[in-house]
Amino acid sequence: MRVVLNDPLAEVRVTLTAEGGSCARARQLVREAAASWDLPEELADDAQLVVTELVSNGIDHGEGLITLTVRRKDGGMLVEVHDESPEKPLLRPVDPSSARGRGMQLVQALSADWGTTPDSSGKVVWAQLVPDQG
Repeated sequence: MRVVLNDPLAEVRVTLTAEGGSCARARQLVREAAASWDLPEELADDAQLVVTELVSNGIDHGEGLITLTVRRKDGGMLVEVHDESPEKPLLRPVDPSSARGRGMQLVQALSADWGTTPDSSGKVVWAQLVPDQG
């Protein structure tokens, strides 16, 4: 993991390789950012699930290195995962007979908003998480 920017008041950005240990590193980064920003534990838990799905998708379906950026935003956190593939993630209907294919459903359920932004070297898949208003 190579830290590009590590100012907890602005954003945290790391470059990850396409390997299984990258998901654990991404969860740790999100957990530490949420703690440094005094965000609720429930939001940090949700953000860790979301980042696991986004980084895992980048490993499974993307190309090249994966860049994870975490920003404090609107009382919560914005998680962005960049990979070098232009292919957008698919929000597929859940197939009860399949052990896979629920990742983006989970991202949608836990995020206030999410989407994909194309860029010159691939895409960024992002998710905005906010504290529970309940």
